[in-house]
Amino acid sequence: MSPAAGSGRTIIEAIGQTGIGSRPAPQGDAGGSSASRLVLVLLGLLGVLVFVGLGIWQLERRVWKLDLIARVDQRIHAPVVDAPGPQSWNGITAAGYEYRHVRLAGRYLGGANTLVRAVTELGGGYWVLTPMRTDSGFVVLVNRGFIPQERKAEFERERGGRTAPAVIDGLLRMSEPGGGFLRKNDAMGNRWYSRDVAAIATARGLTTNVAPYFVDAEASDIEGWPRGGLTVVTFRNSHLVYALTWFTLAAMLAIALARPMIGHRQRQGPTR
Repeated sequence: MSPAAGSGRTIIEAIGQTGIGSRPAPQGDAGGSSASRLVLVLLGLLGVLVFVGLGIWQLERRVWKLDLIARVDQRIHAPVVDAPGPQSWNGITAAGYEYRHVRLAGRYLGGANTLVRAVTELGGGYWVLTPMRTDSGFVVLVNRGFIPQERKAEFERERGGRTAPAVIDGLLRMSEPGGGFLRKNDAMGNRWYSRDVAAIATARGLTTNVAPYFVDAEASDIEGWPRGGLTVVTFRNSHLVYALTWFTLAAMLAIALARPMIGHRQRQGPTR
């Protein structure tokens, strides 16, 4: 969670403007003024606790993010292993399996490709997902790579031409159900905005032994399209900046609470 613009400043400014302890209130308003000051002080203390809590939470998120980065880096550089088969599917989770370096051996199935909207370092276009029946008998959706917008019609027409045995190395990825940001997948209209394995498999008539994951193919030495190896494996890590922002707001609010009380004691002078 990133700090909202101006977070904490409203309370700080309110405390500063009330002039807590700056001048004695008229006797008739003494009770009301004391109650108002007490409410503001309590709100200020609550604000300090909230900001400190948010700062601690961001530090915990930073630890989690660094662990994720380390795991992903280890997996993508690990030796290739066979893609997990049906006996492992019930236990597959993003934390345990995503970005594993895996290998598939089998044949691509006939039928239309599934083109999924994509934005990459090469610009806007589509991912080309094609089902492969492995030599072990189960089916995996393979993201063969990216194509630009102008190649869409060509790959929509591509049917059953890639039936020779193939071996694919790539990264295991978890299904992306539902769709993209503000755009839902439309299976009936063949418009796809996320790589939703279950929905794509159903739309293509693949109902048995379909893996719950897909595989992003690695870059190949062969020129042309689709272009593999474009998986994004970098993660934004701004949690330390957010934590420092929350702690700074907590410190500012604590100072705003303490200043009127310090000034009041100074005006009273030393006690005897």
